[in-house]
Amino acid sequence: MAYRQTPAVEARLQDNRSRILAAARALVSEGGWQEAQVASVAAAAGIATGTVYRYFPSKAELFAEVLSLVSQREVDVLTEIAQADGSSTLRLHAAVASFVKRAMRNPRLAYALIAEPCDKEIDAARLVYRAAISQVIHSIVSAGQVAGEMRSDVQPDIAATVIVGGFMEGLIGPLSPLSRQQHDGTDSYQRQVAALADQIAYMACASVAVLSATP
Repeated sequence: MAYRQTPAVEARLQDNRSRILAAARALVSEGGWQEAQVASVAAAAGIATGTVYRYFPSKAELFAEVLSLVSQREVDVLTEIAQADGSSTLRLHAAVASFVKRAMRNPRLAYALIAEPCDKEIDAARLVYRAAISQVIHSIVSAGQVAGEMRSDVQPDIAATVIVGGFMEGLIGPLSPLSRQQHDGTDSYQRQVAALADQIAYMACASVAVLSATP
């Protein structure tokens, strides 16, 4: 007769997994991929280091899942914006501005997700994430072209790739740990973030705006 885990055991295993992922996410938020070690994750989660390896065979697999979980939340937020009411231009502006603002809430984690050098398993998860973001932007641009709100002389997949590449590149400097910018909750900082989000979103929208007729 095959052994079946009791509900209590299953709940404990799931709790351990959730604690490991939460601890790993917190450590990446503090110091990026390079500073987050499995032993540190185990200590933060209150479990033995060997227990971490029961759930995740390697550090790379653990942090690839951290990236995937955090990234999926961002994809979900952008998808909700893409499916909202309003013109395609307004939705594109809102999607890009939202991404920027959310990234600046936790700049160290966002930098790790977007640009920090990492193991190939983590980078593979990062590429999946960027592709999913591009697909959401693709849907907005396609709808904008059908409605005549956005230029039709560019392929929506190319436009989406350029837009996503542009707003992620535009965030690297502000997110970088080398930046001297103070990341805090002051009104001044929030205004700076809002201005950054608006400018990056404006440039994204401008790239697909309908061209004016030449006089």
